[in-house]
Amino acid sequence: MRIRFVLALVIVVAAVAAYGGTVLATPVHGVTSTTFAVGHFDEISAKTLSSSWQARINTKGESDVWILENRIAPGGTFGWHSHPGPSLVIVKSGALTLYRADDPTCTPEIVQAGSGFVDNGGDVHLVRNEGSIETVVYVMSLVPRGAARRIDEPQPGNCPSIQ
Repeated sequence: MRIRFVLALVIVVAAVAAYGGTVLATPVHGVTSTTFAVGHFDEISAKTLSSSWQARINTKGESDVWILENRIAPGGTFGWHSHPGPSLVIVKSGALTLYRADDPTCTPEIVQAGSGFVDNGGDVHLVRNEGSIETVVYVMSLVPRGAARRIDEPQPGNCPSIQ
């Protein structure tokens, strides 16, 4: 039993040394987040249809719904991350620059005040404030009950260093 433990420890140390001890996650900086509310829900089955519009939300299993305000200083970033469920993001003031890891060219997308974007969940992305004023953003996230809302991710190889 002790030999297995020592062997496992040697393998872990060798792997860290081979990787150079580099931390995979990219840091958050210049961001202040305020959680307004977290609500716990049983399965959700909501549907609205009209002649010109429709919406549907269906979950299997319990969910948590998070409502947040994020304030991002000029130059601030959330770092590369993902979420385990969808988020609706509304830019109240300022502007955000959004980079998506699944975009082969990692082309920045500017999201102006009064607009927003949908993060489908599982999407690796980075959001920055590349402007000269503070950006205020409101977020509603739907995640599996008890799951972490945010998952740190390593910088994707197709995107330049844009921390």
